[in-house]
Order: sequence, then C-alpha cells, then structure tokens
Amino acid sequence: MASSNAEEKNISRAGGQDKHLGSAIFEVTDGNFDQVVLKSDQPVLIDFWAAWCGPCKALAPIVDEVATSFEGRVKVGKMDVDASPVTPQRYGVRGIPTLLIFKGGQVQEQIVGYVPRETIEKALKKHVS
Repeated sequence: MASSNAEEKNISRAGGQDKHLGSAIFEVTDGNFDQVVLKSDQPVLIDFWAAWCGPCKALAPIVDEVATSFEGRVKVGKMDVDASPVTPQRYGVRGIPTLLIFKGGQVQEQIVGYVPRETIEKALKKHVS
C-alpha cells in the first residue's frame, strides 16, 4: 500500500500524467479520499470533473490558479467522477463541475457549475486560518 505522501504527491503536466491536473494539484480517488481529504490537517478543495465535461475543462485553469495562490494553506485535488463514482455519490454530487471545500473532515462549502476565480477564493478564505 502506498504511503499518504505518495498518494498526495503533486502530479505535473510534464510527467505525461492526466492533463486535467496542474502542478499544485493532486489526484483524488475513491481509494485515497478518506486519507488525503477527510484526515487532512488543512482545508481541502476538491474539483469533481469528467473528461467529457466542457464546463469542467473551462474551470480547470481557474482551479489551477487557485491551487497556486493558496499553496501551503489549502490542498487542492481533482476527482474524475467516471473513474471514482462512489465518493461523488456519497456527497450528493449530481452535476459537474462541482467544487467541495472540506475542513475537519466535513463539507463546508459547495460550488456547482462554472464560476469565476473570485467566487472560489471568497469561499476558501472563510476556511483558511
């Protein structure tokens, strides 16, 4: 079994990994969700997305920018709802893109659809110490 460090490692575009993940963003799956999100000591923003979703592709660079600007204060992960369908169902994610902000293992905020960067940052600032 991989350590939580390996599960949280940043995935870069240059490494031939998933193009939806920026350098400050980690991949979240049904298998690592509890460890890297619910047990995190920092707030976590999760972007629920799918490869076929146009608005998800449009939101991706905004989430990348937010991840870079909040690096060290908020963890940002992306979950492909087709590859990991259990967690989105568990949290009532019915449409994508959906952003959930977790703190202390609990959902604090939910943002559905394409939104401007300011909307995401305003929601995150409520939960950053």
